[in-house]
Amino acid sequence: MNSVTTTKTPIGRYFDVTGGRVYGHVREGDGPALVFLHYWGGSHRTWRPVIERLGPTQAFVSYDHRGWGESTGVPGPYGIEQLADDTERVIEELGYDAYVVVGHSMGGKVAQVLASRRPAGLKGVVLVAPAPPAPVGVTREFQEALAHAYDSDEAIDRSIDLVLTSGELSAETRRQVREDSSRAGEAARMAWPREALVEDFADRVGAIDVPVLVLAGSEDKVDPPHVLRDHLLPLIPTATLTELEGTGHLSPLEVPDRIASHIGAFAARLQDVVAGR
Repeated sequence: MNSVTTTKTPIGRYFDVTGGRVYGHVREGDGPALVFLHYWGGSHRTWRPVIERLGPTQAFVSYDHRGWGESTGVPGPYGIEQLADDTERVIEELGYDAYVVVGHSMGGKVAQVLASRRPAGLKGVVLVAPAPPAPVGVTREFQEALAHAYDSDEAIDRSIDLVLTSGELSAETRRQVREDSSRAGEAARMAWPREALVEDFADRVGAIDVPVLVLAGSEDKVDPPHVLRDHLLPLIPTATLTELEGTGHLSPLEVPDRIASHIGAFAARLQDVVAGR
């Protein structure tokens, strides 16, 4: 008898966190479940092209950090510890007993802090163009310039073209990036460049005891591979880095097929370990 693969449709739902509720998309299915954390300027929609290229029965949750996307009404604080607390609440509400956290940029820093807590059920971490656990070469002038990166559509376009990408985004994807980048509440938008970016967790991430896959774009101007090799890999003993040729910081939007392939293979290896194969 031929087996039939049934694709489960993701559903939108809210999750209770301290001070309010965050919004996300969830799909039940095969584990380990994937927990997607977006970048500063993004939303759960950032991960959609990647999710669409994963297996049709892969379980996942992709949600908007407090202050972003459909979660703009959730008050601060918006620091990394709070965002990691929110992730734990989402995972707890979903009842995951085996999961992989996938964090992009700011979401990657959140993933590192969460993993350093060694939460129950965490089987692995994928860091996509992650911010290092401690700031590297950040000056006050840089922080102030970054704080204005999303001031207008014109500023967002400059950020996309000069900093965030290596290739062209489709008109639809560019429009999405503009919408997500400009939609955040003011306090959430300012929290990363002025506070969370310079939070230092270098003494914490060595506690991570699960496999960590780092995916770095060769053309990334924000968190380039050499910075991650020097300032992230030495601090996380379980981490390995794969460099993706020809892509920039927004690799989930630039090369979603390659990101999905690496995440899928990583999750499959972990599932084999869990199953004892």
